[in-house]
Amino acid sequence: MIVVRAPFRLPVGGGGTDLPSYYKIYEGSLITAAINKYMYININEPAVSDVIKINYSKTEIIKPNELHLIQHDIVRETLMHIGVTNPMEITSMADLAAGTGMGSSSSYTVALLKALNTMYRRDESTYSLAEEACKVEIKLCGKPIGKQDQYAAAFGGLIHMSIDRSGYVTVENLNLNPETIHDLEDRFMMFYTDIQRDANVILGEQSNKIDIAGEAAKNQKSGEKPNESAALEAMHKIKQIGYEIKNCLLKGDVDGVGHLMHEHWMTKKKVSTKMSNSNIDTWYDLGMANGALGGKIMGAGGGGFLIFVAKSGQRRKLRLAMEAAGLKFMSFRFDFEGVKVLANV
Repeated sequence: MIVVRAPFRLPVGGGGTDLPSYYKIYEGSLITAAINKYMYININEPAVSDVIKINYSKTEIIKPNELHLIQHDIVRETLMHIGVTNPMEITSMADLAAGTGMGSSSSYTVALLKALNTMYRRDESTYSLAEEACKVEIKLCGKPIGKQDQYAAAFGGLIHMSIDRSGYVTVENLNLNPETIHDLEDRFMMFYTDIQRDANVILGEQSNKIDIAGEAAKNQKSGEKPNESAALEAMHKIKQIGYEIKNCLLKGDVDGVGHLMHEHWMTKKKVSTKMSNSNIDTWYDLGMANGALGGKIMGAGGGGFLIFVAKSGQRRKLRLAMEAAGLKFMSFRFDFEGVKVLANV
């Protein structure tokens, strides 16, 4: 039996620049963090069995030579990519549900690949694991997503990702002062909106807008001012905000991070019409009026978790206000281990 866990991620700044539609022209740069909420994958090889059994929100049972019949797209493409031929049982459990903006599908992919690599004794670096997860989700499953979630789940910690036009990712671990980490964990406050959504729909719209604007900019005649759309201009600003957040983190300026996250959210809403809605806007304004310096909806937007950076000493006031509005508070710490094999027996 093999048990693997992979952390969920918290996007801090520059999110969206990891989409191929953006980095293939302008290069990507973002700050992301892993938290101590996890996806767990358990792989067992029963002593007497001739099927592959997959347990998630439903159960699938197929023969090893019928991998193409698997309905769970990540499991199907991963098993076919690895070349699985033997019977096994795959079970998943998670601390957080899908559709909450925490990168659950990528955490699932990273954990599944790590478990299968362990089973087949495939020696793979953390970087290669992250890239393999990107291949499964983006190329094989055709999801309109970026590379942030897979790298956060694989590496853990607080990292700066730089993505060149070819898609190569450079990972820099932000070795922050322990006091800064403690301050961030105390003042980052996460609230569940109880709205689940399909990130692929929102990211698909975002990528399409960037694609159209990027193509127009490339076709601009020499010497003319690029005619970039509002969505693309917003992405450029989000990228710059990511650099500024990195500088604040390295200096231990948590107030600065909060103010920049507010600017990030105001800018991000210009990228997609599905990023926010009237309920989210009302909750955000409530948080800002009750001790928050800034915040945003996690991930693609549209629902899931709302995160704030509280003013020093305002944590209790902010929590009470948001809970009174019906949102659920979730405490967390950062994860510095990344994907991890918990058992191999």
